Amino acid sequence: MLILVVAATADEVAPLSEAIRLEPSSTDRVQQGRHAGHEIDLLMTGVGMVATAAWCGTVFARRRYDLALNVGLCGAFDRSLTPGTVVHVVSDRLSELGAEDGNAFLTIHDLGLLGLDEPPFRGGAIVNHAPPDNAALGPLRAVSGITVNTVHGRDETIAEVAARFNPQVESMEGAAFMYACAVHDVPYAQIRAVSNRVERRNRAAWEIGPAVRALNATVVAVLESA
Repeated sequence: MLILVVAATADEVAPLSEAIRLEPSSTDRVQQGRHAGHEIDLLMTGVGMVATAAWCGTVFARRRYDLALNVGLCGAFDRSLTPGTVVHVVSDRLSELGAEDGNAFLTIHDLGLLGLDEPPFRGGAIVNHAPPDNAALGPLRAVSGITVNTVHGRDETIAEVAARFNPQVESMEGAAFMYACAVHDVPYAQIRAVSNRVERRNRAAWEIGPAVRALNATVVAVLESA
């Protein structure tokens, strides 16, 4: 299989980079390697949905992939998702895409600028209706997420977005990746490890190391099961 692994930063996939024997001659933001009999392209997009959409679109125009994986860390709204938990994000929203109307927020769908079920959206979210049949992916908890430009860290806005969308996790890239895969008809999965709870910024409570280790172990298992 030809597999694309997409990450925002090198730190999030450092153990994976070692496992897939990256070629030193790789150029651009894409490095090439092999693992478990698969040819693997590792794309580092940089942080954020704009960079993710731009670079995913670029690589999808160059090659036809059998599978794409977006891997990274996330914050958890759902208190049952403890740091280090690896999840499969099957539904994601662009939660900030819309307009303020006094104290109210109008989504892009409320504004009538985009239909609730206009592809690739379903009910206002981007939903992965056909995730890959993979023995390592199947046991992961399936969750809903939001993708943001500004990570939440204020009690009032955390409460507002929780009431509006009821997300379980948030990232800065996920929905952009899912949108690109849907547009290019590439089978995909978004795999994330919880590094922290969504709360007022408290770096002392973050569990980056355990989350990265759990994430990479899971991604390697998914590749070996593909």
